[in-house]
Amino acid sequence: MGGVSQSTFQIDTTGVVSTANNGGFTSVRTKNFPIPEDLSAYDGFELRLKGDGRRYKLIVRTSSDWDTIGYTTGFDTVEGQWQSLMFSKFEYDGKLNPTFKEGAFQLPVSTVKAFIKEPVTPRFVHIGSAGVTRPERPGLDLSKQPPAVRLNKELGFILTFKLKGEDVIRESGVPYAIVRPCALTEEPAGADLIFEQGDNITGKVSREEVARICIAALDSPYACDKTFEVKSVIPFSEPFTVDPENPPPENDYDVYFKSLKDGVTGKELLDRSPVPV
Repeated sequence: MGGVSQSTFQIDTTGVVSTANNGGFTSVRTKNFPIPEDLSAYDGFELRLKGDGRRYKLIVRTSSDWDTIGYTTGFDTVEGQWQSLMFSKFEYDGKLNPTFKEGAFQLPVSTVKAFIKEPVTPRFVHIGSAGVTRPERPGLDLSKQPPAVRLNKELGFILTFKLKGEDVIRESGVPYAIVRPCALTEEPAGADLIFEQGDNITGKVSREEVARICIAALDSPYACDKTFEVKSVIPFSEPFTVDPENPPPENDYDVYFKSLKDGVTGKELLDRSPVPV
């Protein structure tokens, strides 16, 4: 296929559950693996799925015999929302489903994998832009904002689409870090930095510094699933230079990463629904 193509594989489990004829449940089963998978080195299973508000049950068997023991765990889903569910304990509950209801159900599943309990670091580091939430922010004085914010429409809604790209990453289930640099410069790395969240700051930062931040984020659990802005403390009016004979020490980025919080993107200030993807 020519051009640029993208595709994904997704299991879409659908059906209808009914209490007619003493029913009340439905199930989907996989075929036995020809060669069993050895998962003894792992701590549990991770499922990435999109809920419909119903309660489901996951059953895992370690034998191909028809009457073997099944390891069971139940879980609730949120309608219309993708969820990453981690299962490390399976037990028999013997209880009826308190939220059971008849009718159609749908449970798309995008990932089934084993996981190891270790510090999770970003698998995907995305360089965005400071200002992506500002064009639509109510009450903001655009005259005090950078050109890209003021001219977002004239630039083809570039910041709007950058925000949509961020949303895709945040909804993907892949461990990520989203770095939003302020205005990029060709100055050397080494200036003191300011990390913030909420998409409010303006300023400048070295491209070299941003590259170092991205590399450090790949190895830092503190950067995982965080969205943040970064700039240097040097104002636009002052150039930043470095003495090649006496360069400054490299920043310890974990000091900054440790201050970051989950779920802060700047979209909290938007007086509208989340950007559709």
